[in-house]
Amino acid sequence: MRIAQIAPLHESVPPQRYGGTERVVHYLTEELVKRGHEVVLFASGDSKTSAKLYPCIPQALRLAGYAGDPTIHEVIQLDQVVAELDRFDILHFHTGHFHFPLATRLAVPCLNTLHGPISAPEQRDLLRRFQAVPLVSISNAQRGPVPEARWLGTVYHGLPTDLYHLESPSSPYLAFIGRVSPEKRLDRAIEIATAVGLPLKVAAKIDRADNAYYRDVIEPMLQGNPLVEFIGEVDDVGKQKLLGHALALLFPIDWPEPFGLVMIEANACGTPVVAWRNGSTPEVIEEGINGTLVSCIAEAIDAVMQIDALDRARIRANFEVRFTAARQAEDYEQLYRHLIQANRSQTQKVVPMLHAA
Repeated sequence: MRIAQIAPLHESVPPQRYGGTERVVHYLTEELVKRGHEVVLFASGDSKTSAKLYPCIPQALRLAGYAGDPTIHEVIQLDQVVAELDRFDILHFHTGHFHFPLATRLAVPCLNTLHGPISAPEQRDLLRRFQAVPLVSISNAQRGPVPEARWLGTVYHGLPTDLYHLESPSSPYLAFIGRVSPEKRLDRAIEIATAVGLPLKVAAKIDRADNAYYRDVIEPMLQGNPLVEFIGEVDDVGKQKLLGHALALLFPIDWPEPFGLVMIEANACGTPVVAWRNGSTPEVIEEGINGTLVSCIAEAIDAVMQIDALDRARIRANFEVRFTAARQAEDYEQLYRHLIQANRSQTQKVVPMLHAA
C-alpha cells in the first residue's frame, strides 16, 4: 500500500523529549516500512524516519521556540498533503480537525486517529457534525462522549519489542513520567511516595499553562521533602534507566486518559503500574498482572506496599502479547484495506451511472 502518515508539527517524529503522539506515529511508520509498504511521513524537517520524509516545516514548533499561531502551519501542511494526493492509496491523519471538511470529498480515503480526549462540548459538536469521517480510537473509553461517531475500530498503541528490556530494581524508588499538570496529579504521586517513605524520581516537563499548578500545589509539597528528585524530560535511554530500575510507575491521573503511553513503556521494562481507575487505565492494566488499579490515596499506598507480589517477567510477557508495534501495524493494515476497498467499490458503482447518462 501507498500510505501517507500525517503527524503533528509541535514535536519532531520521533520527539526528542516529551511527545506521545509523535512517538506513536514513529513506531507505526517504521513498522509499516518494515512490512513493505511505501510510506511518506508529513512531519517537521528534523524528524528521522525510514519512510520518505516530506518536511512540512524546518523544525518542530516547540523546541524551535515558536510563539506564533500554529494553525497557520497546520493549514499549509494540509495543502501540502492534498497536493500529493495521487501518490497514495490511503491518508492517515494524526493531527487535528482542519481536514474534516475534506475527508469525505477527496478521491483518496482518509483514516483519522484521535489521540486526545473528546469530552469538551465543542469537540462533541465537531464529531457529530462530521459523522461521515472515519475515526479510530486509542481506547474504548475514549469513545464515551460521542459513541455515535463513525468509529471504525480501537487500536491500542504499540512499541518495538527491542526498544526497552526487562530489568530488576536496583534500589527502591518510585517513578513518575509526564506533564506537571492538574490532570496528571504529580501531587498525588508525591503524597504516595512520602507516605510509604520511598524516593520519587520525576521525569516531567512544565508547560507555561501549568506554572500556577506547580507554584501553588507542587512547590509547597517539596519544601523539606528530600524524597522527590526532578530529572526533567528524558529520552528512550533515560526512560529505560528510570523505569527499568523503579519498583513501580505511579500513574495517578485525574482525567479521562485516552491511552497513557507511559504505562506500556513501564511494562516493556517489566515495571508494574499503580494507576487511578480512570479513562483507559482499566483497558491497559490487567489487575494483578501488569499493575494495580486504585481509586484513592489509601488504596495506592496499599498497592505500592504489595507491589513486589507482581512478577516482572510476566509483566514483560503481557506487554509482548498486547502492546507491540507489530500488532499495532497489523490492526491499522486491516482498517486501511477496509477503507481502500470501500472506496474502490463506491467508485465502481458511480462509473457505470456516468456512462449510462
